[in-house]
Amino acid sequence: MSSSETPQTVEATVRHVPRYGVFMGIGVVLGVIAAIILTFTGSFEESQALDVVYPAGQVFGFLLLWTAPIGLALGGLVAIVLERVARRRDRVVRVERETIIEAD
Repeated sequence: MSSSETPQTVEATVRHVPRYGVFMGIGVVLGVIAAIILTFTGSFEESQALDVVYPAGQVFGFLLLWTAPIGLALGGLVAIVLERVARRRDRVVRVERETIIEAD
Protein backbone atom coordinates (compact mmCIF):
# COMPACT_ATOMS: atom_id res chain seq x y z
CA MET A 1 0.00 0.00 0.00
CA SER A 2 1.31 3.39 -0.86
CA SER A 3 -0.21 6.76 -0.38
CA SER A 4 1.11 10.08 -1.48
CA GLU A 5 0.53 13.61 -0.37
CA THR A 6 -0.39 16.35 -2.76
CA PRO A 7 2.51 17.29 -4.98
CA GLN A 8 4.32 20.52 -4.19
CA THR A 9 5.91 22.73 -6.79
CA VAL A 10 9.31 23.99 -5.70
CA GLU A 11 12.23 25.71 -7.40
CA ALA A 12 15.54 23.90 -7.87
CA THR A 13 18.85 25.06 -9.29
CA VAL A 14 20.44 22.98 -12.05
CA ARG A 15 24.23 23.25 -11.93
CA HIS A 16 26.94 21.69 -14.04
CA VAL A 17 29.86 20.90 -11.76
CA PRO A 18 33.15 19.39 -12.97
CA ARG A 19 34.39 16.20 -11.37
CA TYR A 20 37.32 17.26 -9.24
CA GLY A 21 38.86 13.78 -9.08
CA VAL A 22 39.12 13.56 -12.85
CA PHE A 23 40.84 16.93 -13.15
CA MET A 24 43.21 16.16 -10.29
CA GLY A 25 44.01 12.74 -11.78
CA ILE A 26 44.77 14.32 -15.14
CA GLY A 27 47.03 16.78 -13.33
CA VAL A 28 48.95 13.92 -11.69
CA VAL A 29 49.33 12.15 -15.04
CA LEU A 30 50.66 15.36 -16.60
CA GLY A 31 53.06 15.68 -13.64
CA VAL A 32 54.38 12.17 -14.29
CA ILE A 33 54.82 12.99 -17.97
CA ALA A 34 56.68 16.18 -17.03
CA ALA A 35 58.96 14.16 -14.72
CA ILE A 36 59.72 11.70 -17.54
CA ILE A 37 60.53 14.51 -19.96
CA LEU A 38 62.73 16.31 -17.44
CA THR A 39 64.51 13.08 -16.55
CA PHE A 40 65.49 12.22 -20.10
CA THR A 41 66.39 15.75 -21.16
CA GLY A 42 68.86 16.11 -18.30
CA SER A 43 72.48 15.08 -18.49
CA PHE A 44 73.86 12.19 -16.49
CA GLU A 45 77.47 13.24 -16.60
CA GLU A 46 79.70 13.31 -13.59
CA SER A 47 79.61 16.69 -11.83
CA GLN A 48 82.94 18.40 -11.36
CA ALA A 49 82.28 19.47 -7.78
CA LEU A 50 80.99 16.23 -6.25
CA ASP A 51 82.12 13.38 -8.50
CA VAL A 52 78.64 11.85 -8.21
CA VAL A 53 76.42 10.48 -10.96
CA TYR A 54 72.76 9.91 -10.13
CA PRO A 55 70.97 7.15 -12.06
CA ALA A 56 67.96 8.03 -14.19
CA GLY A 57 65.56 6.18 -11.89
CA GLN A 58 66.65 8.20 -8.89
CA VAL A 59 66.34 11.47 -10.79
CA PHE A 60 62.87 10.44 -12.00
CA GLY A 61 61.77 9.62 -8.46
CA PHE A 62 63.01 12.92 -7.09
CA LEU A 63 61.35 14.88 -9.88
CA LEU A 64 58.15 12.91 -9.34
CA LEU A 65 58.09 14.11 -5.73
CA TRP A 66 57.75 17.64 -7.09
CA THR A 67 55.81 17.33 -10.33
CA ALA A 68 52.99 15.02 -9.16
CA PRO A 69 51.79 17.27 -6.29
CA ILE A 70 52.13 20.36 -8.48
CA GLY A 71 50.06 18.66 -11.19
CA LEU A 72 47.50 17.61 -8.57
CA ALA A 73 47.17 21.18 -7.30
CA LEU A 74 46.97 22.66 -10.79
CA GLY A 75 44.29 20.15 -11.80
CA GLY A 76 42.23 21.08 -8.75
CA LEU A 77 42.71 24.77 -9.53
CA VAL A 78 41.51 24.27 -13.11
CA ALA A 79 38.42 22.45 -11.80
CA ILE A 80 37.66 25.33 -9.40
CA VAL A 81 38.00 27.89 -12.19
CA LEU A 82 35.74 25.83 -14.47
CA GLU A 83 33.16 25.56 -11.70
CA ARG A 84 33.15 29.36 -11.27
CA VAL A 85 32.73 29.82 -15.02
CA ALA A 86 29.95 27.22 -15.18
CA ARG A 87 28.16 28.84 -12.23
CA ARG A 88 27.16 31.68 -14.56
CA ARG A 89 25.04 29.26 -16.56
CA ASP A 90 23.05 27.96 -13.58
CA ARG A 91 19.34 27.93 -14.17
CA VAL A 92 16.37 27.70 -11.89
CA VAL A 93 13.64 25.22 -12.80
CA ARG A 94 10.31 24.36 -11.25
CA VAL A 95 9.87 20.76 -10.17
CA GLU A 96 7.07 18.85 -8.56
CA ARG A 97 7.94 17.18 -5.31
CA GLU A 98 6.05 14.19 -3.99
CA THR A 99 6.47 12.34 -0.73
CA ILE A 100 5.56 8.67 -0.87
CA ILE A 101 4.95 6.84 2.40
CA GLU A 102 4.71 3.07 2.31
CA ALA A 103 2.92 1.30 5.10
CA ASP A 104 3.62 -2.34 5.92
